[in-house]
Amino acid sequence: MAQNPPNNGRLVIKLVAVVLGMFGFGFALVPLYDVFCDVTGINGKTNPFAATYEVQDIDTSRTITVEFITRTNTGMPWEFAARTRQVQVHPGELKTVEFTVHNPTAKNIVGQAIPSVSPGTAALYLNKTECFCFNQQPLLAGESAVMPMQFYVDPQLPADIEIFTLSYTFYDVTETSSTVAMNRG
Repeated sequence: MAQNPPNNGRLVIKLVAVVLGMFGFGFALVPLYDVFCDVTGINGKTNPFAATYEVQDIDTSRTITVEFITRTNTGMPWEFAARTRQVQVHPGELKTVEFTVHNPTAKNIVGQAIPSVSPGTAALYLNKTECFCFNQQPLLAGESAVMPMQFYVDPQLPADIEIFTLSYTFYDVTETSSTVAMNRG
């Protein structure tokens, strides 16, 4: 009795299909993760657009502590700090804090600040009406700047969140920047 040889062609087609499917899933993973983070508030991503503040009832029965952490990415030579390390705010209250930045180098640099909130669910309730993180920040060699950030915490913030941290990391984006302000006198 003769045995039929295995059909390797079908197996190869199935394996190639699996590899292509895995490759496609790898490309789709980043956008899917971004959508998941936006919906759930995980990963502490804040809204990249300015919120509008309308006078509202301020919940004086609650006090939220907002802490500020600043850092620069590896290779970014700027000195970056929060003037205030933490503030107490009532939900619905508009608050302004300031950050300082200094470019100690002999070259002009454009920076971009990326915010993150921890715990991540608090990011859904942090509303920034003004923030240096909305735009690229050009600094001439040796220049310093004070950058304000104005925000309010939505009164719908869950009661179990009494403290959260807003962290900013500055990145050097000089090479990819379209900022033309670097040519100032």
